[in-house]
Amino acid sequence: MSLSIGENEILVGLGEGPVTQRLDRSNRHGVVAGATGTGKTVTLQVMAQAFSDAGVPVFAADVKGDLSGVAMPGTPNEKMLARAASMDLALSPSAPPVMFWDLFGQKGHPIRTTISEMGPLLLSRLLELNDVQEGVMNIVFHVADQDGLLLLDLKDLQACLKYVADHADQIGTQYGNVSAATVGAIQRKLLTLQTQGAEHFFGEPALDLTDLMRTDVAGRGYVNLLAADRLIQSPKLYSTFLLWLLSELFEVLPEVGDPEKPKLVFFFDEAHLLFNDAPKPLLEKIEQVVRLIRSKGVGVYFVTQNPADIPDAVLGQLGARVQHALRAYTPADQKGLKAAAQSFRVNPSFDTAETIQALGVGEALVSTLDEKGAPRVVQKTLIRPPASRLGPLTPPERAALQAQSPVAGVYDTVQDRESAYEILQGRAQQAQRKADADRAQAEEDKREAAEAKVRQREEARESRQPSRPRASNRQTVTEAFAVTLVRTVASTAGRELMRGLLGGLTRRRR
Repeated sequence: MSLSIGENEILVGLGEGPVTQRLDRSNRHGVVAGATGTGKTVTLQVMAQAFSDAGVPVFAADVKGDLSGVAMPGTPNEKMLARAASMDLALSPSAPPVMFWDLFGQKGHPIRTTISEMGPLLLSRLLELNDVQEGVMNIVFHVADQDGLLLLDLKDLQACLKYVADHADQIGTQYGNVSAATVGAIQRKLLTLQTQGAEHFFGEPALDLTDLMRTDVAGRGYVNLLAADRLIQSPKLYSTFLLWLLSELFEVLPEVGDPEKPKLVFFFDEAHLLFNDAPKPLLEKIEQVVRLIRSKGVGVYFVTQNPADIPDAVLGQLGARVQHALRAYTPADQKGLKAAAQSFRVNPSFDTAETIQALGVGEALVSTLDEKGAPRVVQKTLIRPPASRLGPLTPPERAALQAQSPVAGVYDTVQDRESAYEILQGRAQQAQRKADADRAQAEEDKREAAEAKVRQREEARESRQPSRPRASNRQTVTEAFAVTLVRTVASTAGRELMRGLLGGLTRRRR
Protein backbone atom coordinates (compact mmCIF):
# COMPACT_ATOMS: atom_id res chain seq x y z
CA MET A 1 0.00 0.00 0.00
CA SER A 2 1.33 3.45 -0.86
CA LEU A 3 0.66 6.29 1.56
CA SER A 4 -0.11 8.89 -1.08
CA ILE A 5 -1.74 12.04 0.28
CA GLY A 6 -2.98 15.31 -1.17
CA GLU A 7 -0.95 18.51 -1.34
CA ASN A 8 -3.13 20.16 1.28
CA GLU A 9 -2.74 17.35 3.81
CA ILE A 10 -0.18 16.14 6.33
CA LEU A 11 0.27 12.47 7.17
CA VAL A 12 -0.40 11.47 10.78
CA GLY A 13 -0.25 7.69 10.44
CA LEU A 14 -1.82 4.59 9.01
CA GLY A 15 -5.22 3.16 9.86
CA GLU A 16 -7.58 1.53 7.41
CA GLY A 17 -5.78 3.82 5.00
CA PRO A 18 -3.63 6.97 5.31
CA VAL A 19 -4.80 9.05 8.26
CA THR A 20 -4.30 12.70 7.38
CA GLN A 21 -4.95 16.19 8.65
CA ARG A 22 -6.21 18.75 6.16
CA LEU A 23 -4.22 22.00 6.23
CA ASP A 24 -7.28 24.09 5.42
CA ARG A 25 -8.96 22.69 8.54
CA SER A 26 -5.94 22.82 10.83
CA ASN A 27 -7.02 26.17 12.27
CA ARG A 28 -10.02 24.36 13.80
CA HIS A 29 -7.81 23.30 16.71
CA GLY A 30 -7.28 19.86 18.20
CA VAL A 31 -6.29 17.75 21.18
CA VAL A 32 -3.56 15.16 21.71
CA ALA A 33 -4.31 13.10 24.81
CA GLY A 34 -3.04 10.00 26.53
CA ALA A 35 -1.43 8.64 29.66
CA THR A 36 2.25 9.19 30.38
CA GLY A 37 4.52 7.04 28.20
CA THR A 38 1.95 6.29 25.49
CA GLY A 39 3.60 8.38 22.76
CA LYS A 40 2.15 11.91 22.99
CA THR A 41 5.55 13.60 22.60
CA VAL A 42 6.40 11.59 19.47
CA THR A 43 3.00 12.42 17.97
CA LEU A 44 3.61 16.09 18.72
CA GLN A 45 7.06 15.86 17.09
CA VAL A 46 5.66 14.15 13.99
CA MET A 47 2.89 16.72 13.59
CA ALA A 48 5.21 19.68 14.22
CA GLN A 49 7.64 18.55 11.52
CA ALA A 50 4.81 17.79 9.10
CA PHE A 51 3.36 21.27 9.55
CA SER A 52 6.83 22.77 9.11
CA ASP A 53 7.43 20.86 5.88
CA ALA A 54 4.11 22.24 4.63
CA GLY A 55 5.30 25.81 5.28
CA VAL A 56 3.42 26.33 8.56
CA PRO A 57 5.33 27.82 11.53
CA VAL A 58 4.89 25.98 14.82
CA PHE A 59 5.16 26.99 18.47
CA ALA A 60 5.50 24.24 21.08
CA ALA A 61 6.54 24.02 24.72
CA ASP A 62 9.29 21.48 25.40
CA VAL A 63 8.24 20.48 28.89
CA LYS A 64 10.60 17.53 29.40
CA GLY A 65 13.45 18.67 27.15
CA ASP A 66 13.19 15.70 24.80
CA LEU A 67 11.35 17.54 22.03
CA SER A 68 14.49 19.45 21.11
CA GLY A 69 15.68 16.48 19.03
CA VAL A 70 13.34 17.66 16.27
CA ALA A 71 16.13 20.07 15.30
CA MET A 72 18.41 17.24 14.15
CA PRO A 73 17.92 14.52 11.52
CA GLY A 74 17.11 11.21 13.13
CA THR A 75 19.02 7.95 13.11
CA PRO A 76 16.34 5.32 12.59
CA ASN A 77 16.65 2.20 14.70
CA GLU A 78 15.40 -1.25 13.66
CA LYS A 79 12.04 -0.73 15.30
CA MET A 80 11.42 2.54 13.48
CA LEU A 81 12.55 1.09 10.16
CA ALA A 82 10.25 -1.90 10.64
CA ARG A 83 7.31 0.41 11.37
CA ALA A 84 8.07 2.51 8.31
CA ALA A 85 8.28 -0.63 6.17
CA SER A 86 4.95 -1.90 7.49
CA MET A 87 3.41 1.40 6.45
CA ASP A 88 5.08 1.33 3.01
CA LEU A 89 6.75 4.58 4.02
CA ALA A 90 10.23 5.68 3.01
CA LEU A 91 11.91 7.03 6.16
CA SER A 92 14.37 9.74 5.13
CA PRO A 93 16.12 11.42 8.08
CA SER A 94 15.50 15.18 8.07
CA ALA A 95 14.90 18.07 10.44
CA PRO A 96 12.92 21.30 10.23
CA PRO A 97 14.42 24.73 10.98
CA VAL A 98 14.17 25.39 14.71
CA MET A 99 14.43 28.44 16.95
CA PHE A 100 14.88 28.02 20.70
CA TRP A 101 13.22 30.29 23.26
CA ASP A 102 13.48 30.46 27.03
CA LEU A 103 11.82 32.86 29.48
CA PHE A 104 14.99 32.69 31.57
CA GLY A 105 17.34 33.18 28.60
CA GLN A 106 19.41 30.07 29.37
CA LYS A 107 18.43 27.54 26.71
CA GLY A 108 17.15 29.90 24.06
CA HIS A 109 16.42 33.48 23.14
CA PRO A 110 14.78 35.40 25.98
CA ILE A 111 11.06 36.01 25.66
CA ARG A 112 9.81 39.18 27.31
CA THR A 113 6.65 41.18 27.51
CA THR A 114 5.77 44.29 29.46
CA ILE A 115 3.53 44.57 32.50
CA SER A 116 1.22 46.84 30.51
CA GLU A 117 0.89 44.28 27.72
CA MET A 118 0.17 41.52 30.21
CA GLY A 119 -2.74 43.48 31.68
CA PRO A 120 -4.40 43.32 35.11
CA LEU A 121 -6.51 40.21 34.50
CA LEU A 122 -3.67 37.85 33.54
CA LEU A 123 -1.33 39.43 36.07
CA SER A 124 -3.88 38.87 38.83
CA ARG A 125 -4.14 35.25 37.71
CA LEU A 126 -0.37 34.95 37.80
CA LEU A 127 -0.17 36.44 41.30
CA GLU A 128 -3.19 34.44 42.51
CA LEU A 129 -4.90 37.61 43.79
CA ASN A 130 -8.28 37.59 45.48
CA ASP A 131 -11.16 39.80 44.32
CA VAL A 132 -10.18 42.78 46.49
CA GLN A 133 -6.53 42.61 45.44
CA GLU A 134 -7.52 42.26 41.78
CA GLY A 135 -9.65 45.38 42.17
CA VAL A 136 -6.65 47.33 43.47
CA MET A 137 -4.56 45.98 40.58
CA ASN A 138 -7.14 47.34 38.14
CA ILE A 139 -6.93 50.74 39.88
CA VAL A 140 -3.14 50.71 39.58
CA PHE A 141 -3.32 50.04 35.84
CA HIS A 142 -5.98 52.73 35.37
CA VAL A 143 -3.96 55.33 37.28
CA ALA A 144 -0.84 54.41 35.29
CA ASP A 145 -2.72 54.81 32.00
CA GLN A 146 -4.20 58.16 33.08
CA ASP A 147 -0.82 59.53 34.23
CA GLY A 148 1.10 58.23 31.22
CA LEU A 149 3.18 55.86 33.34
CA LEU A 150 4.63 52.99 31.30
CA LEU A 151 4.59 49.72 33.22
CA LEU A 152 7.39 47.75 31.60
CA ASP A 153 8.92 45.61 34.34
CA LEU A 154 8.31 44.57 37.92
CA LYS A 155 10.03 47.58 39.45
CA ASP A 156 7.65 49.82 37.49
CA LEU A 157 4.68 47.98 38.95
CA GLN A 158 6.15 48.11 42.45
CA ALA A 159 6.75 51.86 42.11
CA CYS A 160 3.21 52.43 40.85
CA LEU A 161 1.76 50.38 43.72
CA LYS A 162 3.67 52.56 46.18
CA TYR A 163 2.46 55.69 44.40
CA VAL A 164 -1.15 54.55 44.68
CA ALA A 165 -0.69 53.69 48.36
CA ASP A 166 0.91 57.07 49.10
CA HIS A 167 -2.00 58.87 47.40
CA ALA A 168 -4.73 56.54 48.59
CA ASP A 169 -6.86 59.39 49.96
CA GLN A 170 -7.10 61.23 46.62
CA ILE A 171 -7.31 58.06 44.51
CA GLY A 172 -9.82 56.39 46.80
CA THR A 173 -12.39 59.15 46.37
CA GLN A 174 -12.35 58.63 42.61
CA TYR A 175 -11.73 54.91 42.07
CA GLY A 176 -12.51 53.21 45.37
CA ASN A 177 -10.78 52.37 48.61
CA VAL A 178 -7.10 51.39 48.42
CA SER A 179 -5.76 50.08 51.70
CA ALA A 180 -2.10 49.87 52.61
CA ALA A 181 -2.63 46.28 53.75
CA THR A 182 -3.91 45.22 50.30
CA VAL A 183 -1.04 46.95 48.53
CA GLY A 184 1.39 45.29 50.94
CA ALA A 185 -0.09 41.86 50.17
CA ILE A 186 0.34 42.44 46.42
CA GLN A 187 3.92 43.59 46.94
CA ARG A 188 4.70 40.39 48.86
CA LYS A 189 3.28 38.29 46.04
CA LEU A 190 5.39 40.22 43.56
CA LEU A 191 8.43 39.38 45.66
CA THR A 192 7.48 35.69 45.51
CA LEU A 193 7.14 36.00 41.74
CA GLN A 194 10.62 37.49 41.55
CA THR A 195 12.09 34.55 43.44
CA GLN A 196 10.61 32.27 40.76
CA GLY A 197 12.56 34.19 38.10
CA ALA A 198 9.60 36.07 36.61
CA GLU A 199 11.57 39.33 36.48
CA HIS A 200 13.28 37.89 33.39
CA PHE A 201 9.91 37.72 31.63
CA PHE A 202 8.92 41.37 32.11
CA GLY A 203 10.88 44.05 30.28
CA GLU A 204 12.19 45.05 26.88
CA PRO A 205 12.86 44.32 24.11
CA ALA A 206 9.45 42.67 24.05
CA LEU A 207 8.78 39.74 21.76
CA ASP A 208 7.80 40.62 18.20
CA LEU A 209 5.18 38.03 17.34
CA THR A 210 6.19 38.02 13.69
CA ASP A 211 9.42 36.31 14.78
CA LEU A 212 7.33 33.27 15.69
CA MET A 213 5.89 33.05 12.18
CA ARG A 214 9.05 32.85 10.11
CA THR A 215 9.83 30.52 7.22
CA ASP A 216 13.27 29.62 5.90
CA VAL A 217 14.58 30.07 2.36
CA ALA A 218 13.14 26.68 1.40
CA GLY A 219 9.67 27.76 2.51
CA ARG A 220 9.57 25.54 5.60
CA GLY A 221 8.02 26.96 8.72
CA TYR A 222 10.23 27.43 11.77
CA VAL A 223 9.49 25.23 14.76
CA ASN A 224 9.70 27.51 17.81
CA LEU A 225 10.56 25.47 20.89
CA LEU A 226 10.06 26.98 24.32
CA ALA A 227 12.39 25.44 26.91
CA ALA A 228 9.86 24.72 29.65
CA ASP A 229 11.60 22.15 31.84
CA ARG A 230 12.36 24.85 34.43
CA LEU A 231 9.30 26.96 33.66
CA ILE A 232 6.93 24.09 34.36
CA GLN A 233 8.08 24.19 38.00
CA SER A 234 6.09 27.44 38.23
CA PRO A 235 2.78 26.22 36.77
CA LYS A 236 0.98 29.56 37.07
CA LEU A 237 3.77 31.37 35.24
CA TYR A 238 3.84 28.68 32.54
CA SER A 239 0.10 28.67 31.86
CA THR A 240 -0.28 32.45 32.16
CA PHE A 241 2.57 33.01 29.71
CA LEU A 242 1.06 30.71 27.08
CA LEU A 243 -2.38 32.26 27.57
CA TRP A 244 -0.84 35.71 27.18
CA LEU A 245 0.82 34.58 23.96
CA LEU A 246 -2.50 33.34 22.58
CA SER A 247 -4.18 36.58 23.59
CA GLU A 248 -1.49 38.67 21.90
CA LEU A 249 -1.80 36.64 18.69
CA PHE A 250 -5.54 37.18 18.80
CA GLU A 251 -5.16 40.93 19.26
CA VAL A 252 -2.43 41.45 16.67
CA LEU A 253 -3.30 39.18 13.75
CA PRO A 254 -5.87 40.23 11.14
CA GLU A 255 -9.00 38.27 10.29
CA VAL A 256 -8.40 35.73 7.51
CA GLY A 257 -11.28 33.28 7.94
CA ASP A 258 -10.29 29.75 6.92
CA PRO A 259 -6.95 30.03 5.08
CA GLU A 260 -5.47 27.32 2.85
CA LYS A 261 -3.04 26.61 5.68
CA PRO A 262 -2.61 28.12 9.15
CA LYS A 263 -0.40 31.08 9.83
CA LEU A 264 0.75 29.35 13.00
CA VAL A 265 0.06 26.09 14.84
CA PHE A 266 0.30 26.34 18.61
CA PHE A 267 0.85 23.23 20.79
CA PHE A 268 -0.14 23.80 24.43
CA ASP A 269 1.48 20.98 26.43
CA GLU A 270 0.32 20.18 29.98
CA ALA A 271 -2.89 21.98 29.05
CA HIS A 272 -4.67 21.08 32.28
CA LEU A 273 -2.51 23.72 34.03
CA LEU A 274 -4.32 26.38 32.04
CA PHE A 275 -7.69 25.49 33.51
CA ASN A 276 -6.77 24.46 37.07
CA ASP A 277 -8.33 26.83 39.61
CA ALA A 278 -9.12 29.35 36.88
CA PRO A 279 -11.90 31.75 37.93
CA LYS A 280 -15.01 31.95 35.80
CA PRO A 281 -14.11 35.30 34.12
CA LEU A 282 -10.77 33.84 33.02
CA LEU A 283 -12.36 30.64 31.71
CA GLU A 284 -14.76 32.76 29.68
CA LYS A 285 -11.82 34.68 28.25
CA ILE A 286 -10.00 31.46 27.34
CA GLU A 287 -13.12 30.12 25.65
CA GLN A 288 -13.49 33.35 23.70
CA VAL A 289 -9.87 33.39 22.57
CA VAL A 290 -9.98 29.74 21.44
CA ARG A 291 -13.25 30.29 19.61
CA LEU A 292 -12.18 33.44 17.77
CA ILE A 293 -8.46 32.91 17.17
CA ARG A 294 -9.12 30.32 14.46
CA SER A 295 -10.41 33.14 12.25
CA LYS A 296 -6.94 34.70 12.63
CA GLY A 297 -5.42 31.60 11.03
CA VAL A 298 -4.04 30.10 14.26
CA GLY A 299 -4.63 26.47 15.22
CA VAL A 300 -4.37 25.56 18.91
CA TYR A 301 -3.63 21.95 19.88
CA PHE A 302 -3.97 21.07 23.55
CA VAL A 303 -1.72 18.27 24.79
CA THR A 304 -2.91 16.63 28.01
CA GLN A 305 -3.34 13.28 29.71
CA ASN A 306 -7.11 13.19 29.57
CA PRO A 307 -9.59 15.21 27.49
CA ALA A 308 -11.63 15.57 30.68
CA ASP A 309 -8.94 18.05 31.82
CA ILE A 310 -10.34 20.50 29.27
CA PRO A 311 -13.67 22.28 29.95
CA ASP A 312 -16.54 21.19 27.73
CA ALA A 313 -16.94 24.69 26.28
CA VAL A 314 -13.35 24.51 24.97
CA LEU A 315 -13.33 20.80 24.15
CA GLY A 316 -16.34 21.24 21.90
CA GLN A 317 -14.33 23.58 19.66
CA LEU A 318 -11.51 21.10 19.00
CA GLY A 319 -11.79 19.49 15.57
CA ALA A 320 -8.82 17.11 15.36
CA ARG A 321 -8.53 14.46 18.07
CA VAL A 322 -5.60 12.14 18.72
CA GLN A 323 -6.25 9.82 21.65
CA HIS A 324 -3.45 7.58 22.96
CA ALA A 325 -4.02 4.89 25.55
CA LEU A 326 -5.91 5.61 28.75
CA ARG A 327 -6.12 3.42 31.82
CA ALA A 328 -9.36 3.27 33.82
CA TYR A 329 -8.51 2.05 37.31
CA THR A 330 -10.66 4.41 39.35
CA PRO A 331 -14.21 5.78 38.95
CA ALA A 332 -12.74 9.12 37.91
CA ASP A 333 -10.58 7.36 35.28
CA GLN A 334 -13.63 5.48 33.97
CA LYS A 335 -15.57 8.71 33.70
CA GLY A 336 -12.72 10.29 31.72
CA LEU A 337 -12.48 7.22 29.49
CA LYS A 338 -16.19 7.35 28.74
CA ALA A 339 -16.00 11.06 27.91
CA ALA A 340 -13.02 10.46 25.59
CA ALA A 341 -14.81 7.64 23.78
CA GLN A 342 -18.01 9.63 23.33
CA SER A 343 -16.12 12.53 21.75
CA PHE A 344 -15.38 10.44 18.62
CA ARG A 345 -17.56 9.68 15.64
CA VAL A 346 -18.27 5.96 16.05
CA ASN A 347 -16.48 3.40 13.93
CA PRO A 348 -18.62 0.24 13.67
CA SER A 349 -15.48 -1.89 13.37
CA PHE A 350 -14.56 -1.65 17.06
CA ASP A 351 -15.69 -0.51 20.49
CA THR A 352 -14.08 2.88 21.08
CA ALA A 353 -13.80 2.70 24.87
CA GLU A 354 -12.27 -0.80 24.88
CA THR A 355 -9.87 0.09 22.08
CA ILE A 356 -8.58 3.16 23.96
CA GLN A 357 -7.58 0.97 26.89
CA ALA A 358 -5.88 -1.61 24.62
CA LEU A 359 -3.77 0.80 22.54
CA GLY A 360 -0.01 0.16 22.48
CA VAL A 361 2.78 2.71 22.51
CA GLY A 362 2.72 4.69 19.28
CA GLU A 363 -0.90 3.78 18.54
CA ALA A 364 -3.82 6.18 18.81
CA LEU A 365 -7.43 6.72 17.88
CA VAL A 366 -7.49 9.58 15.42
CA SER A 367 -10.32 11.64 14.01
CA THR A 368 -9.81 14.74 11.87
CA LEU A 369 -12.09 17.04 9.90
CA ASP A 370 -13.05 16.43 6.28
CA GLU A 371 -13.26 19.05 3.53
CA LYS A 372 -16.67 20.20 4.83
CA GLY A 373 -15.40 20.58 8.39
CA ALA A 374 -17.24 17.50 9.68
CA PRO A 375 -15.50 14.92 11.92
CA ARG A 376 -14.30 11.81 10.14
CA VAL A 377 -15.00 8.35 11.51
CA VAL A 378 -12.43 7.50 14.17
CA GLN A 379 -9.63 5.17 13.11
CA LYS A 380 -7.21 3.06 15.06
CA THR A 381 -3.94 4.53 13.81
CA LEU A 382 -0.30 3.56 13.85
CA ILE A 383 1.49 6.91 14.20
CA ARG A 384 4.17 7.40 11.58
CA PRO A 385 7.80 7.32 12.84
CA PRO A 386 9.55 10.69 13.06
CA ALA A 387 12.22 11.70 10.55
CA SER A 388 14.02 13.79 13.16
CA ARG A 389 15.92 12.66 16.23
CA LEU A 390 14.16 11.17 19.22
CA GLY A 391 15.57 12.56 22.45
CA PRO A 392 17.17 15.83 23.50
CA LEU A 393 19.97 17.81 21.89
CA THR A 394 23.34 18.15 23.56
CA PRO A 395 24.18 21.63 24.94
CA PRO A 396 26.83 22.26 22.21
CA GLU A 397 24.31 21.34 19.50
CA ARG A 398 21.73 23.68 20.97
CA ALA A 399 24.27 26.51 21.29
CA ALA A 400 25.40 26.08 17.67
CA LEU A 401 21.83 26.21 16.36
CA GLN A 402 21.01 29.21 18.51
CA ALA A 403 24.03 31.10 17.18
CA GLN A 404 22.72 30.59 13.64
CA SER A 405 19.21 31.74 14.55
CA PRO A 406 17.68 34.55 12.44
CA VAL A 407 17.00 36.49 15.66
CA ALA A 408 20.43 35.96 17.23
CA GLY A 409 21.33 39.08 19.24
CA VAL A 410 17.92 40.72 18.88
CA TYR A 411 16.58 39.89 22.34
CA ASP A 412 19.74 39.05 24.24
CA THR A 413 20.44 42.49 25.79
CA VAL A 414 17.92 43.96 28.21
CA GLN A 415 16.80 47.55 27.57
CA ASP A 416 15.66 49.82 30.39
CA ARG A 417 14.16 53.03 29.04
CA GLU A 418 12.36 55.66 31.10
CA SER A 419 9.15 54.27 32.50
CA ALA A 420 6.99 54.46 35.63
CA TYR A 421 9.87 53.75 38.03
CA GLU A 422 12.09 56.50 36.65
CA ILE A 423 9.23 58.99 36.27
CA LEU A 424 7.92 58.47 39.79
CA GLN A 425 11.43 58.54 41.19
CA GLY A 426 12.01 61.85 39.38
CA ARG A 427 8.77 63.25 40.77
CA ALA A 428 9.74 62.17 44.27
CA GLN A 429 13.15 63.82 43.96
CA GLN A 430 11.58 67.01 42.62
CA ALA A 431 9.08 67.03 45.48
CA GLN A 432 11.93 66.50 47.96
CA ARG A 433 13.90 69.40 46.46
CA LYS A 434 10.83 71.63 46.68
CA ALA A 435 10.23 70.57 50.27
CA ASP A 436 13.88 71.33 51.12
CA ALA A 437 13.61 74.74 49.42
CA ASP A 438 10.37 75.52 51.24
CA ARG A 439 11.93 74.51 54.55
CA ALA A 440 14.99 76.69 53.89
CA GLN A 441 12.78 79.63 52.93
CA ALA A 442 10.70 79.16 56.06
CA GLU A 443 13.85 79.17 58.20
CA GLU A 444 15.07 82.32 56.41
CA ASP A 445 11.71 84.02 56.95
CA LYS A 446 11.83 83.04 60.62
CA ARG A 447 15.35 84.42 61.00
CA GLU A 448 14.43 87.72 59.31
CA ALA A 449 11.35 88.04 61.50
CA ALA A 450 13.48 87.54 64.61
CA GLU A 451 15.98 90.16 63.44
CA ALA A 452 13.14 92.58 62.74
CA LYS A 453 11.83 92.10 66.28
CA VAL A 454 15.30 92.81 67.69
CA ARG A 455 15.54 96.02 65.64
CA GLN A 456 12.09 97.08 66.77
CA ARG A 457 13.04 96.56 70.42
CA GLU A 458 16.27 98.57 69.98
CA GLU A 459 14.46 101.42 68.25
CA ALA A 460 11.84 101.45 70.97
CA ARG A 461 14.52 101.54 73.67
CA GLU A 462 16.39 104.39 71.94
CA SER A 463 13.19 106.37 71.59
CA ARG A 464 12.67 106.19 75.37
CA GLN A 465 16.24 107.56 76.24
CA PRO A 466 16.53 111.38 77.25
CA SER A 467 17.97 113.75 74.63
CA ARG A 468 21.58 114.98 75.05
CA PRO A 469 23.09 118.37 73.98
CA ARG A 470 24.09 118.26 70.35
CA ALA A 471 27.86 118.40 69.83
CA SER A 472 29.23 121.10 67.53
CA ASN A 473 30.51 119.93 64.14
CA ARG A 474 32.76 122.96 63.68
CA GLN A 475 36.54 122.33 63.65
CA THR A 476 39.37 124.56 64.87
CA VAL A 477 42.11 125.65 62.43
CA THR A 478 44.52 123.14 64.00
CA GLU A 479 42.01 120.28 63.67
CA ALA A 480 41.33 121.14 60.04
CA PHE A 481 45.05 121.19 59.22
CA ALA A 482 45.57 117.84 60.92
CA VAL A 483 42.69 116.25 59.00
CA THR A 484 44.01 117.56 55.67
CA LEU A 485 47.49 116.21 56.44
CA VAL A 486 46.16 112.76 57.29
CA ARG A 487 44.12 112.59 54.08
CA THR A 488 47.15 113.57 51.97
CA VAL A 489 49.34 110.89 53.54
CA ALA A 490 46.62 108.27 53.12
CA SER A 491 46.10 109.13 49.45
CA THR A 492 49.81 108.86 48.72
CA ALA A 493 50.02 105.51 50.47
CA GLY A 494 47.11 104.29 48.40
CA ARG A 495 48.76 105.27 45.14
CA GLU A 496 51.97 103.58 46.21
CA LEU A 497 50.15 100.42 47.12
CA MET A 498 48.39 100.42 43.81
CA ARG A 499 51.58 100.91 41.95
CA GLY A 500 53.19 98.17 43.90
CA LEU A 501 50.48 95.79 42.81
CA LEU A 502 50.84 96.80 39.16
CA GLY A 503 54.56 95.98 39.15
CA GLY A 504 57.33 97.36 36.87
CA LEU A 505 54.98 99.29 34.56
CA THR A 506 54.84 102.26 36.99
CA ARG A 507 58.43 101.93 38.02
CA ARG A 508 59.58 102.63 34.43
CA ARG A 509 57.75 105.96 34.55
CA ARG A 510 59.94 107.28 37.40
